[in-house]
Amino acid sequence: MTGKAKKAAAGANASKTNTLTLKREKDKSDERAMAEAAIASPLASAYTARTFARGIFGELDFTESAAVMAEQAKRARSGDLSEGEGMLMAQAMALDAIFNELARRAALNMGEYMQATETYLRLALKAQSQCRTTLETLSAIKNPPVIFAKQANIAHGPQQVNNGVSSNVPHAHAREEKPIQSNELLSEGIEHGSTLDNRGTAAAGGANQELATVGAIERPTHG
Repeated sequence: MTGKAKKAAAGANASKTNTLTLKREKDKSDERAMAEAAIASPLASAYTARTFARGIFGELDFTESAAVMAEQAKRARSGDLSEGEGMLMAQAMALDAIFNELARRAALNMGEYMQATETYLRLALKAQSQCRTTLETLSAIKNPPVIFAKQANIAHGPQQVNNGVSSNVPHAHAREEKPIQSNELLSEGIEHGSTLDNRGTAAAGGANQELATVGAIERPTHG
């Protein structure tokens, strides 16, 4: 195969790699299928991943990359986070490698190029902090924290909550009616019909002796 033919074959292969093949439902138009694919997160993420992975893996097939993204999203929705857990562990290991390399370069410049040493150490500690955060996230996924919530009394309008009070105790605003009892100390030894005043009947006084006896009141008669 000549160089021109190889170049043409490579161009055709690249065109096929960058082509996205979609499956369209019968009741949807081509425009609707393209719009759904463009707005969907797996497809956009697949394009971004292909762009950044090009330097290491070359041109990845667009259709296959989108299929991988859609499959992983489906597994996550069903509760399978094994892929995400593996990704976080791999990233933590990569961040640890970055930390060690930056720390090594800082040590090589120490004592002679202090500005470079400080820069490398600062970047190394950032990588170490990101590694720790990634591991904490992975631990939270594997062992979710337990939340203890206190019970809340929720009601529409005013309410009365009695904590630690027996249910047979009357309300505070209700007055307890007690039977009226006679005073035994006062009534003890007193015969029926007698009074408590033991001084006897006093004689009439001499004041206002000129007052006459009140006569009968004349009431009007009705004719």
